[in-house]
Amino acid sequence: MKRERAMKKRLLIVTNHSYMFWQFRKELVEALQKEHEVILAMPFVGHEEDFRKMGIECIPVSMNRRGVNPFAEAKLLRDYKRLLQKISPDFVLTYSIKPNIYMGLLCSCKKIPYYANVQGLGTAFQKPVLAGFVTVLYRIAFRKVKYVFFENKENAREFGERNIVSADRQVVLPGAGINLEKYKMEPYPNHSCVHFLYLGRIMKEKGIEDAVRAVCEINSMHSDIFAELDIYGQIEDNQEEWLKKLQTLAPGYIKYKGMVPFSQSTKVLKEYDALLFPTYYEGEGFAGTIIDAFAAGLPVIASDWKYNSEIIKSGMTGVIFKTHSINELKNAIISIDKDIKKWNLMRQNCISEAKRYLPANAMKKLIDIVNG
Repeated sequence: MKRERAMKKRLLIVTNHSYMFWQFRKELVEALQKEHEVILAMPFVGHEEDFRKMGIECIPVSMNRRGVNPFAEAKLLRDYKRLLQKISPDFVLTYSIKPNIYMGLLCSCKKIPYYANVQGLGTAFQKPVLAGFVTVLYRIAFRKVKYVFFENKENAREFGERNIVSADRQVVLPGAGINLEKYKMEPYPNHSCVHFLYLGRIMKEKGIEDAVRAVCEINSMHSDIFAELDIYGQIEDNQEEWLKKLQTLAPGYIKYKGMVPFSQSTKVLKEYDALLFPTYYEGEGFAGTIIDAFAAGLPVIASDWKYNSEIIKSGMTGVIFKTHSINELKNAIISIDKDIKKWNLMRQNCISEAKRYLPANAMKKLIDIVNG
């Protein structure tokens, strides 16, 4: 056993968040473990013990995902440098902007083979000046990258147009993958009213206020409560005050219910009639939450922002409405009660669509390339 382990190459995976990594990359890690000794480095906000039980070495690395304090960024760069010295990996796989850039710079200098994964453009590309600076950093960091994996064609095109990475080193994946063994379609729950949820990062740009406003306006037109909205997810940095203010204004049929443990996500999704995803977040990438909803047989009502229209077939697996259009969002919400047969058919379509994102399909290219 020791001899077999010693023969395996050491793969260091670096990302910025353990909760999301466990939720969307667990199957990938399991597959990579078959050929490599996997080491994970990230801020652990849950699931560290779960990864350790898989036999994986976990190294906590603190970071401010959105911070731009030069001293904090210099410290993170030093921490990554020490990490590479300590681990001496044979190659590195990174996720998210700071690991992609900082590890890319260090691996280039140390001649360590590395691969990067771009899940979305992130907030750094929202402001022209910052976007220009980040583009330059990406170009330097990706000079010697083996391959860059993208989860949608638009991000790959953007990186190509910005001359960050050439097309021959771009690989577009069909999302992160979803394990359908955990999911099974069930009939619509028997609720006294239509029951919606939002599940994702808690931040204003995710359109949560639009969802709250739409539900409130619909209920104001009915003598009884027509719709309820439950909000789940991790509150992003500097968003606490905004959420508190929103909660004070929201009626009792709109509730924030905290984070959903990964082990409970299936159970939670199945309690609802549809997922609301009214995002207008500039850094929106491939929304894994939508695929989770599909796998649970849950249609999605989403804005026509970014890649939502690539994932959701309006009228088949959900409804696409014009971003910020409260009227279109209200019409989509009301349509569930008007045409329940159509929405039940959508549930079946969602399960079928989710099969496109099975781990074997979504991860095959990445695994084949990383395994060499």
